[in-house]
Amino acid sequence: MASHRKWSPTGTRIAGIRTPALATAALTSVALLSQTANAAPSADSKPSIEEVEKKVDDLYHQAEAATEKYNATREKTAQQRKRVDSLLDDVAQRTEKLNTARDELGSFAAAQYRTGASAPDTATLLLADNPQDYFDQTQLMSRLTTRQKAAVDDYITEQAATTKKRAEASQSLQTLTTTQSALRTSKADVQRKLAEARDLLSKLTAEEKARLAAIEKKKQEAADRKAAELAQQQAAAEKKAQEAAARQQTTTGTTATGTTGSSATDSSYTAKADKALAFARAQVGKPYVWGATGPGSYDCSGLTQAAWKTAGVDLPRTTWDQVNVGTTVPLTDIKPGDLVFFYDDISHVGLYIGNGMMIHAPKPGAYVREESIFYGGESIIHSVVRPA
Repeated sequence: MASHRKWSPTGTRIAGIRTPALATAALTSVALLSQTANAAPSADSKPSIEEVEKKVDDLYHQAEAATEKYNATREKTAQQRKRVDSLLDDVAQRTEKLNTARDELGSFAAAQYRTGASAPDTATLLLADNPQDYFDQTQLMSRLTTRQKAAVDDYITEQAATTKKRAEASQSLQTLTTTQSALRTSKADVQRKLAEARDLLSKLTAEEKARLAAIEKKKQEAADRKAAELAQQQAAAEKKAQEAAARQQTTTGTTATGTTGSSATDSSYTAKADKALAFARAQVGKPYVWGATGPGSYDCSGLTQAAWKTAGVDLPRTTWDQVNVGTTVPLTDIKPGDLVFFYDDISHVGLYIGNGMMIHAPKPGAYVREESIFYGGESIIHSVVRPA
């Protein structure tokens, strides 16, 4: 399994050089900011549109992280509930067998009573808290027939097994109760974050909403430019590789060693990716609903899980687990079908479709759509994983 380190943008950063004039300007700015900070706040002061936009984005991000926590807890709850049901079924079956064994012992007691044999011993056995201790303290076993001894052995075995399974079922029920409580907490956390984001947006005036839309449009345009740049870089790299392969073939008369195997692997992945992408494209326009796995709505990891399932690849439910399935590849080597993970907490994922674009379920209130993988800036890309 490849390690999943956060991908860092390439390029050269040049440190800024502060001139005396800039230093003076900076000191002046600090003085003005200090005066502003000391001034009494205006009664009608409110956050700027930029601050609101950042706060809303942060809340949606937090809600998505809480959603993945909810998804993980819900999956765990389902597994625990399945185990509890299985244990309860086992207890029921063992209880039935125990009752059958007890009935058989009862019939022996009745027969002993009719023949004048030692019925009280068997009756006491049926009422004993621990039949094995009772046998150890009496001579009853010496007076039983082979068939009776076998019935007693069955009774002891079933009673011990049933007691053990009942204890396991009780413990599993307690664990399930704890997990269900955590599930309710995760759900409440998501709802609280979303309510806070909606509240902020509801307080904006028409003019402020227009300014917010303009900010979002600029962000989208910047993201589209970055996507185009990535597509150009990949096209140039592919052309260069093809030219190098052609030169080698002309020189040696053969293709490079390992090319055939690599081509077969690429072809197999492409076939699977095409199925996943076809499914994802068919979901475009469906609403984002946190915790949803389709078919009418999805959250981000629910969409990628469903898409790759159509290609025969079973991905885990959460982004935190999906990032560990497959091979991590550099952003420059990204291919259609790859999973793109976002943020340091790996709380979002999209399905790459090529040309710097992906299909993803963005956030509550939005719909499954195609969008640049740079929708939130280059810095939020965590890693790229090839799942098959």
